[in-house]
Amino acid sequence: ISQVEFKVLSAEDVLGKAAELGKLVDRLKQEPNAWRDNAMLQRMVDLAKVCGDIRENALVPDQVIFRHNAYWTSHFGGLYVFVDPDMTTVISDPTVPGFRRSRPWQVSYLSINDADKVFKFLASTGRIELPRASWVESSGYLEHRAEMVVRALIRDAEPNRNLTDVDKVWLQTWIHGHADLIAKDGNFPFLNAAKREIAQLGHLKIEDVPPRQRFLVVRAKPDHPDAWLTNQLISDFVPQDFVSRYVFNKPGFYKDYDGFSDAWRSHVVDVLKTTYLKDKAAFRARLYGLTD
Repeated sequence: ISQVEFKVLSAEDVLGKAAELGKLVDRLKQEPNAWRDNAMLQRMVDLAKVCGDIRENALVPDQVIFRHNAYWTSHFGGLYVFVDPDMTTVISDPTVPGFRRSRPWQVSYLSINDADKVFKFLASTGRIELPRASWVESSGYLEHRAEMVVRALIRDAEPNRNLTDVDKVWLQTWIHGHADLIAKDGNFPFLNAAKREIAQLGHLKIEDVPPRQRFLVVRAKPDHPDAWLTNQLISDFVPQDFVSRYVFNKPGFYKDYDGFSDAWRSHVVDVLKTTYLKDKAAFRARLYGLTD
């Protein structure tokens, strides 16, 4: 689906009559002797009684055809479509029943389970910002990711813990007390190392990073028209970051939410209230560089 066209209907064919009246108005303006055509003038009066003054009230939408160059659909378990000048790319789970490849000469199919290929596609088409000091340090992006990673580990280890009064000091204490778990997961140490490398070099050597962890340190290029969809796709590779999931990937967020314990649901809501929902535009601008 790359184009949607709406056929607008109305009671008593008001739109059709408005279109007819518009043509008669044009004829009256363009033909010098049209005002002598009494039948036409009477028809215009009759139509105006139904349609009103079409010069002031536009009954027919200016646009009824809408093209989509990038979108997500829930079909086949959820799939992404990105349209570029020379190729259309579909990213999905190819093992889902009913899914089949069509027009392989026009469409490139990538498995959403292949983090390396998906990342290379986003990078090669200019849809993502690689980790550089110019945006990483001012946005607090890696700090946010690190906190989300730790919170996810707490959820997995203690799903029923009451986290109402959790603050940064408590989180640091938990991290020190669960060093083995933190090391086994690997994401928190990786993010700390990434911060140090960016501070020293101004960038991160992304080619040295395991494919799935690359998504922890990138975001959609803010000025790209597919920025929102790209951030949604990135969030599929970083499910620990429930805030980003909520911002860009509501279907994924609520699917995750259904599996949370009551205590964790309450915690998620509290975090969203004090972060994103407090000032949505400012939060998106700072963390993701989006100005809408």
